[in-house]
Amino acid sequence: MIADCTALIFAGGGSRRMGREKLSLQFGGQSLLQRTLGLTRALFPSVLVSVQHLRDDIDAPQVCDEIPGAGPLAGLCAGLRHATTSWVFAVAADMPYLLPEVIERLAAHRPGHQAIVPVISGQPYPLTAFYAVSALPVLRSVLARPGKPGLLAALPELGVCRIDERHLADIDKEFRSFIDIDTPEDAARAHQHFGN
Repeated sequence: MIADCTALIFAGGGSRRMGREKLSLQFGGQSLLQRTLGLTRALFPSVLVSVQHLRDDIDAPQVCDEIPGAGPLAGLCAGLRHATTSWVFAVAADMPYLLPEVIERLAAHRPGHQAIVPVISGQPYPLTAFYAVSALPVLRSVLARPGKPGLLAALPELGVCRIDERHLADIDKEFRSFIDIDTPEDAARAHQHFGN
């Protein structure tokens, strides 16, 4: 249990590329959202779900974006504002193969930083990352800028520890933890390659 941290599950995407509500897709006999809820409830004392609008079909406390339609940065700000712990673990709900060992490895790097962000093949994953609640004022200032800046635009403003694949390969050699399901083709490839 990572006792000083709240999990923040991002479930507010429009599923446009999927063509249907993707959080109900089944992996291992559970929906994507159920699977992510189960994973995070086993690791964190509290779990929040970031949504654009409150939903009756989600069995967990929900937070709405601070600025509607402003994307994940707005969701992260809302989650940090509502968290009762000193850290938040931000995770997209569409990553069915995320390993608890990866989350625990990332958590171990938190001292002295405001954010812990994995970087796989040069690509940062800001929605499989830890953020200190103390970073909220900085993130809000970025969110208030014109042009709806994204979460990646906020990272240079923080004290970020970037964890590249060399530090994760021993526990997830195929980096399946970072597979996200955005399209029907993604889902089919994931099922074919990794099974349930």
